[in-house]
Amino acid sequence: MNRKEQQHLLELIVNSSAKQQGDFTATSELVCQHLRVQFDASFVSVWLLTDNDGEHNVVGNTNTNDLHICAQNLVASCVVDTLEHHPSLRQTTSIDPDFFNQLRLHRYILSSDEHQQQLVEQFSAYYQQHNISSSLDVAIRINGHIEGVLSIEHTEPRKWLKADIQFAVQCADQLALTLATRYTYDSNEQIYLLRNAAEQSEHVVMLVNTDTKIVEYVNGAHEKMTGLARQSIEHHSALNLDIFRTNPRLLDVIVKKLHDKEVVKGNIKLSRVDGSQYWLNYHITPFITELGKHYALVSSYDNSSEYIHKAELERLAWHCNLTGLHNRSYFTPVLDRAVDGHLILIDLMGFKRFNDTHGHEQGDALLIEVARRLKHFSLTNKAIDVARVGSDEFAILLPNNVVKAGDTLADIEQIVKRLYLNLQIPAVISREKVEPKPAIAVVDIQSVAGMFSPLSCADITLQYAKNKSEMHYQFFNADLLDAFTYNAEIERDLQQAIKGREFELYYQPLMDLQSNQYIGAEALIRWHHPKKGVLYPGSFINIAEQTGMIIPMGEWVLETACKQLNLWQHKNVNIAMHVNVAARQFFSGNLYEQVWRLVTRYRIKPKTLILEITETELMGDIRFAINLCHELAELGVGLAIDDFGTGYSSMKYLKQFPISKLKIDRSFIMDISSSRESREIVSAIIAMAKALNISLTAEGVETKEQEAFLSSSACHHAQGYLYSPAVRVSEFTQFIDNHSAWAPLHN
Repeated sequence: MNRKEQQHLLELIVNSSAKQQGDFTATSELVCQHLRVQFDASFVSVWLLTDNDGEHNVVGNTNTNDLHICAQNLVASCVVDTLEHHPSLRQTTSIDPDFFNQLRLHRYILSSDEHQQQLVEQFSAYYQQHNISSSLDVAIRINGHIEGVLSIEHTEPRKWLKADIQFAVQCADQLALTLATRYTYDSNEQIYLLRNAAEQSEHVVMLVNTDTKIVEYVNGAHEKMTGLARQSIEHHSALNLDIFRTNPRLLDVIVKKLHDKEVVKGNIKLSRVDGSQYWLNYHITPFITELGKHYALVSSYDNSSEYIHKAELERLAWHCNLTGLHNRSYFTPVLDRAVDGHLILIDLMGFKRFNDTHGHEQGDALLIEVARRLKHFSLTNKAIDVARVGSDEFAILLPNNVVKAGDTLADIEQIVKRLYLNLQIPAVISREKVEPKPAIAVVDIQSVAGMFSPLSCADITLQYAKNKSEMHYQFFNADLLDAFTYNAEIERDLQQAIKGREFELYYQPLMDLQSNQYIGAEALIRWHHPKKGVLYPGSFINIAEQTGMIIPMGEWVLETACKQLNLWQHKNVNIAMHVNVAARQFFSGNLYEQVWRLVTRYRIKPKTLILEITETELMGDIRFAINLCHELAELGVGLAIDDFGTGYSSMKYLKQFPISKLKIDRSFIMDISSSRESREIVSAIIAMAKALNISLTAEGVETKEQEAFLSSSACHHAQGYLYSPAVRVSEFTQFIDNHSAWAPLHN
């Protein structure tokens, strides 16, 4: 082929539409076809390399038997098409990297060149299989980087002229230009798509030259977010951005991190030029261009709504919605971190009754007013925190320096006393004057540090404060510490007692004052402590209630009492069994099912099982209590209100309960002979019970004088040491035998 023919062929390739459009595959097909004809070649192919030099794509090839152009992705190093009509690719698992290095340096490799023969020896198996005697491999290069290979192979020996080689190199250059055109088109298209996508994005997209600290591009979302005109940001210093305007040194810090190849991200609260605030979430990624310039891609968005939502969730999680104070979840960790200072625990006595009788709206209003007073107290005394830690319980953590150095306990007591008196001041709730009844416990945190939880100590102290006759505030002291230590031991031993069945029921008889006969027995628990001996309920019941152990204990008491009642009834003993039920057990939700099961299993006669609960506990949830009592009444189970007169009973609610009996508290009976006031109270209770047609039992009767007054006042029943203390079942059986004539049961 002469030079003119080569020039003509080259012009055909240059002027082809495929080449102009950057269609590399079609241009490769054209080159392969013409070179096979012009050089009478056996195989002509084009390899397109990937980033790894050992892998390539074949985009075009021809052979003398069948013209076939294809493009195929390869999955391993130099794996080639195995189709019979496509044999021109070298079937080898790997190609020596030096082969491509030589192509980069010398542009071509000629198999007949003695200096390059060693490079093509790796293809000897392929050459033998296809009878290849001569090959010319020409590099397709862009900016010195090898992109592919133009391969011309002959089955007959061929002497390559320099002009022919030069022509093949020129064809490879045209392929390189075609590939570059394609890359340019692809790049321009990608740039257009990326820019268009950036402009459409709701997130801010920004390019910053970190060498010059100039913002070279920013999309329209930035102006919408900040109110800053695009022309005032683009091609201007990054210091004009909200994030750096008030803190220019931050720009240097971020740029240094970016030059250290760190990705910078975070959230920050910013102010716009108009003064409005917003939260910015930003993500800054560094990169270096081919020319070595340092840039940062900034992606950011206004996440104020997300932050506000998160802040609201945190507020709800850590605050009481009603009062705005912190809640127990927030206060407890604050208290746990405290090593000194004073914990003040405030409880509103009688709040449940107020809430039930006046309605939740007024109850909430009272809590809000108390919270307001506590906030004021906390601000005045520079409290660490103030919180609502329970339904009607509040806590304040005072720092140690609230009392000056050298001050005494009397000084902190003055602070607490002022708080107590302030909380006692009447509040106007819905035009009605309400007198809050606070009880306050104070714990010196340092005195219990490392031994007990300050909040647990405060809970114990609060019970003592409530039982005071006048000023209901109490400091945790050495005596209470001893009591708390004792209670902690009792709590630990109670767990073993429940498992080891260390309990026993004692029974105290009930006397009918009209017939002078015994008509019932009250089951009373005793604990046979392995070290402390027999313990009465007063030493462990409160602890059992506080820890929840009262529920399994109460279930055992109820079942044991029912079992004993069944045995007595089998012996035709006409007797009623009274069983105390704790508030936790009563409101547990399982009492009805347990009683139904026991009444059925032990075939308890109607109205012979009487459950006793105190009036204060009964008022804990009046609606639930009324429903449960009616359900129990349908099972033939009676209800007695224990310790009547010491709580907050109301005629309105008593009328709604199916009550079998009222039990007058022993505190009114013990001085009935000497106190006119006690006699009047007992007489009033008896008159009220008569009006409601309810049976009455007086507790703690110890003298004949007390019995005479009760009998003359028409009180129905009595129990106490005058008749018998609570005794074991064997002694009670003997007691029964000695009093074989039992009165018929009546309410």
